[in-house]
Amino acid sequence: MFPPKGEGGLKESISPGAVWAEYQRADGYDRAIGLYDNVRRNEDFYIGNQWEDLTAAGLEKPVLNFLRRVVAYFISMIVSDDVGVALTAAEGSPQSEFICDVLDGEVEKVIEKSRAKDLARGMLRDAAVDGDGCFWLSFEPTGGADGGIRVETADNTKVLFGNPFVAGVQKQRSIIMVVRMPLDEAREEAKNAGCADWESITPDEAASYYGEDKDAEKQLVTVLVRLWKESGTVRFCKCTRDVMIKPPADTGLRLYPLAWMNWEAVKNSYHGQAALTGLIPNQIFVNKLWAMAMEHQKRLAFPKLFYDMTKIREWTNRAGEAVGVAGDPTTAVASGFRAPDMSDQALELVDRTISYTRDFMGASDAALGNIRPDNTSAIIAVQKASSAPLELQRLAFYSFWEDVVRIILDHIRAYYGKRPVSFRTDGGVFTDTVDFGAINYDALELKVDVGAASYWSELMQVQTADNLFERGIVTDAVTYLESVPDAYIHGKNKLIARLREQREAAGEPAAEDAPRPGAG
Repeated sequence: MFPPKGEGGLKESISPGAVWAEYQRADGYDRAIGLYDNVRRNEDFYIGNQWEDLTAAGLEKPVLNFLRRVVAYFISMIVSDDVGVALTAAEGSPQSEFICDVLDGEVEKVIEKSRAKDLARGMLRDAAVDGDGCFWLSFEPTGGADGGIRVETADNTKVLFGNPFVAGVQKQRSIIMVVRMPLDEAREEAKNAGCADWESITPDEAASYYGEDKDAEKQLVTVLVRLWKESGTVRFCKCTRDVMIKPPADTGLRLYPLAWMNWEAVKNSYHGQAALTGLIPNQIFVNKLWAMAMEHQKRLAFPKLFYDMTKIREWTNRAGEAVGVAGDPTTAVASGFRAPDMSDQALELVDRTISYTRDFMGASDAALGNIRPDNTSAIIAVQKASSAPLELQRLAFYSFWEDVVRIILDHIRAYYGKRPVSFRTDGGVFTDTVDFGAINYDALELKVDVGAASYWSELMQVQTADNLFERGIVTDAVTYLESVPDAYIHGKNKLIARLREQREAAGEPAAEDAPRPGAG
């Protein structure tokens, strides 16, 4: 999880009992605000399990899950543009630009290797459904200075802040991460860590966590990872209720390895409000009304047959079978009866409830693509207007990514050491060894810029470069090639180097004075 940097003179005495007591206090806050019940209900409604624990024998249980489609729309709107990260440093250092390029490349490698962008979609799904999204970062050493940074998502019910009334992660005095592990895995980890009491680890019940009520064997152990800051660095320990699996140690990190995002911030609470909370009664009403409409159609859609029992002893629908009657058979006539049709207002109310709910959530028919594209300009304008309410979530998502990047940089500073790094120059791709631990990150004053970086912006960049070259504003081929993204020209650096060699051999003028190829 974290390569220990040593105890480093711990001021705080930590025991499994003290950590467990802190866990119970934080757990009590989550229960007081109804977090576990809200998460369980929201998760059930999102996946379509909307008639859970309801006894209604003989009643159809339809599900018109319009909430899930709206949440999917929210997520797709926020992640429709790829996230781009750029690092800039304070001026004054001649090597700051080179260091920023190296760090920028390493951050990109971590994001790509850990599939952080794929995990971000799951994180947004958790934020929209449960109220909070979380990334948990750790360093996995593989020997020597080598190793990699791993990114995982975490449930908001398993992240406990020391001060639940403050939303800032780095402002917390302590943070507890809850890990539910099978008994054999917990004992194996404790044994490998040198814990003498590993056999005394026993399973415990914690049915508050979503899905664990399905655990028939009840062999899960609650393992607590406590993080706290002391003397400017983050310390950690790992324990169960009675056993210390990993004793307190210094991680060497300056930032908590945790990035946190609320879907809708709640004042004086680190937990946010989910997009589904508060709208579930609308979903229940739609399901109930549709179920009653189905029941009405089942019972009354087909005509009822009435006959005089004083004249016809028993009715039969068999073809060609004789029916005995008492008296004159011409007066023993059976007649059909049809109940009045169900009012259209019921189904209209279902449609209006769904429509109004989606509109108030910011997912209109135009945004969801449910209208005919007769007027393209009007539809685009409506879609842009409907996506405006998601700007707050989009900005929170960018802020979340900035926190992730800063945590990755903190891991690079603490754990990377000396490593070979490949980087691009005008002459091609070179490899050199960089001591990441020797970089003065404080002097760099790194600024992390996070924003949309979709392929559309790259295409616009290529088109703009083409237009500038064709109109003669940019007259040098090398300058033109340098403005084109690397992905669009294979071997661009070699091509630029060859053009410069040809220019020097021919004694041509500088780039600013060189005529544009093909110009008269």
